[in-house]
Amino acid sequence: MTGASRCMLTVVVLVCVCLLGPADALGGAKSRPRPQRRPKKPKVEPVDKTPPAQDIDIGQMTGKWYLINTASKCPLMIKRATNMEPTVLTLTSLSDQALSVSTKTRHNHQCWEILQVYHLTSTKGRLTLKGANPELDTAIVIGETDYTSYAVMFYQKRGKVTVKLYTRSPDNLSEPTLTKFEELAEKHGLGLAYVFGLPTYSHCEDVDQDHVINCVPSC
Repeated sequence: MTGASRCMLTVVVLVCVCLLGPADALGGAKSRPRPQRRPKKPKVEPVDKTPPAQDIDIGQMTGKWYLINTASKCPLMIKRATNMEPTVLTLTSLSDQALSVSTKTRHNHQCWEILQVYHLTSTKGRLTLKGANPELDTAIVIGETDYTSYAVMFYQKRGKVTVKLYTRSPDNLSEPTLTKFEELAEKHGLGLAYVFGLPTYSHCEDVDQDHVINCVPSC
């Protein structure tokens, strides 16, 4: 009888262990739930591998454009976010292979003109601003435009993307155009926290020759 009692007691203990689990049965700490995996960030296609959204006619892009909005994680841009200056871009055809680019803006209450050259590539709507070496080149894509009112342009240098919204008139920005720009910027990981508006008044027109420079942007 004693052996049978011991056998029954062993069976009961084993059943309790199975029902309660090892932590409850032994009086130890309860096992923690497995940590949830963080959701993967959406994949952002680099500009230099993203074709333009349309068959761009580069000839219709020439002329004057006003910079209205910029989306960027560039540290310099973020630092100056509350002190952005009105900026106007003028594109002029140099040849079948290049555009002359004039950017006029203010610095220390003076008007400056930055001169650059955008080189055309074999893909329409894709250009290159050459740096000191190929690693410092800036890839430029004209994402969307109607030529007469707005243009969204992408700039990529060393993997960092900046998206810019230009308009033909600084006073003619429609809500649908602004929404489209924000959606395109979001696709490249640039939400509203990284969108910066520029003044739409007091643009530079005449620039003293001493304030004309050739420059390659830092980002």
